[in-house]
Amino acid sequence: MISPCSPPLEPPRAPAPQAPIIPPPPLPPDLPDLTFPPSPSSLQTPIPPPPPMPPPPPAKAFAPPHVFGLEKSQLLKEALEKDGRVPRGREDVQRLLKLHKDRFRSDLQWILFCADVPSLIQEGPQCGLVALWMAGTLLAPHSGIPLERVVQVAMERGYTAHGEMFSVADMGRLAQEALGCQAEVLCGGLGGPNRDHVLQHLVAGHPLLIPYDEDFNHEPCQRKGHKAHWAVSTGVLLGVQAVPSLGYVEDPELPGLFHPEPGMPHQPPSVLEEGSPGAVYLLSKQGKSWHYQLWDYDQVRDSNLQLTDFSPSRAADGREYVVPAGGLRAGLCGQALLLRPQDSSH
Repeated sequence: MISPCSPPLEPPRAPAPQAPIIPPPPLPPDLPDLTFPPSPSSLQTPIPPPPPMPPPPPAKAFAPPHVFGLEKSQLLKEALEKDGRVPRGREDVQRLLKLHKDRFRSDLQWILFCADVPSLIQEGPQCGLVALWMAGTLLAPHSGIPLERVVQVAMERGYTAHGEMFSVADMGRLAQEALGCQAEVLCGGLGGPNRDHVLQHLVAGHPLLIPYDEDFNHEPCQRKGHKAHWAVSTGVLLGVQAVPSLGYVEDPELPGLFHPEPGMPHQPPSVLEEGSPGAVYLLSKQGKSWHYQLWDYDQVRDSNLQLTDFSPSRAADGREYVVPAGGLRAGLCGQALLLRPQDSSH
């Protein structure tokens, strides 16, 4: 389009004839060079580039907290996957049972109930939050809730300062908000009347979060709470006198071991009471190993019952931790957390 202020267009004219160009005669060799540089006014001044755009303003949204070791854990997992050494759920359980088969009494038959969860390696005092995240894969399997979200909610609510969790009650509130699940705080220890309740919970395929003292090999020990740690139990191995006839299939590689047959109704086994001739092992995971752990139920019960004192080394490390009134005795001792999906009726 032509602007109203533009001159009218004229028809093109024929080019005028040009005279031949005669070069000037060369200067004598003895005369000085009389050429001068062009005046500054005759030079075309370059146009400077525009200034850079200002940086965008920082986002006002809450930045998710740094999750210690998450990148390291993911890199390690990817490296192991490429190497073919990441333990798969069922294969890892089979490896574990074969490794410990000498511990299983030959006068008993064994039934394994196991709900598989992925592993996540922790770095820093985040064992409880990592255990909760693992449990969340059973409670909300399609939500894809990242660990950063669990940490963020815990910090916003004042349950933790660095990822530590010294209160089962706070863990229950966090599970309800972050995972949208049902949470039941179990008090009075894992023995006595609570034993049947815990075993029925695991047989139904629901996760259990347990605080305990961790030994050098990750197994439960008794250090008065100085090695307080969290694990998630998602299965149970029962040694019984006889396997119910309905809905169980024997393992092809481990004679005497039975699994509930997938997709088939099965008769629940009679839960073993304390002091009965049977045996009970918990199948658990925690944030310092890729592998499942197999722990004697009574060993876990005893470790959970003696969490009374805050670690002296942690008290002297210069950090401030969120510890409930009454310390570990009030927050962890003799307590556990039973978790169920929101739509579960039992």
